[in-house]
Amino acid sequence: MSLHDDIMNFVSNAGGDIGVSVKNLKTGEMIGVNEEMMFPSASTIKILIMAQIYKMAKEGYIRLTDNIVLSDFMKTAGSGVLYQLNSKHKFTIEELITLMIIISDNTAANVLIDIADMKNINKMAEDLGLFHTKIQRKMMDFEAIKSGKDNYTCPKDMTRLLEQMYSGKVVDEEYSIKMIEILKKQQDLGRLDMYLPDDVLIAHKPGELKSLEHDVGIVFLKDCDYIISVMTNNMNTNLDGKMAIGKISKMVYDEYVNA
Repeated sequence: MSLHDDIMNFVSNAGGDIGVSVKNLKTGEMIGVNEEMMFPSASTIKILIMAQIYKMAKEGYIRLTDNIVLSDFMKTAGSGVLYQLNSKHKFTIEELITLMIIISDNTAANVLIDIADMKNINKMAEDLGLFHTKIQRKMMDFEAIKSGKDNYTCPKDMTRLLEQMYSGKVVDEEYSIKMIEILKKQQDLGRLDMYLPDDVLIAHKPGELKSLEHDVGIVFLKDCDYIISVMTNNMNTNLDGKMAIGKISKMVYDEYVNA
């Protein structure tokens, strides 16, 4: 059977909703299973927030070295550490980007959303051809969710975003490289990497909500780089979602590692 068929069979029998998008950056091969299925984005949307902030820096609207003073009103619970810290600490915008990505800090994300403005983030998504991706709320804004506003994306959009970043086309080549280097420092592990050898390098961003697990990233191998975006929802447990992502990731790795 082909890799597509293997993934399709796994998805069909896994329970819950699973979407997969893969692109082999050596051969151009694309594999999609429910690749346009829309999911609540969880923290994968933070890649797009990062991209818009770097775009603003390139255009001169902000400086990455500008300091933000942490205040109590900025603090947002959930993932991250900033809400645990005393107020009045100073962080540069670039440090907030790093915290938002590598430990998925929600306070950092919400500060950066305020700087970027949601309409600008959505315009960037549109310009990049991410037609199923939209940000409508800040992190942990449950009132917005109750009113029908959420953040959405799909596996195909995240693969497209990462492919353009890999090609140096998100903002520009310099900033695309910067973004990939931050994604390589990811500390929230146990999804795409779960069943891969420890030395495999992945530039990635997971996302997690109740019964929902995502991970999207670029996998760097000796002879073949590839992008893989796996999204899960309505699984029995979050661990089931993480394991499903890990198993699909291992199928793709096994296919491409010696390609």
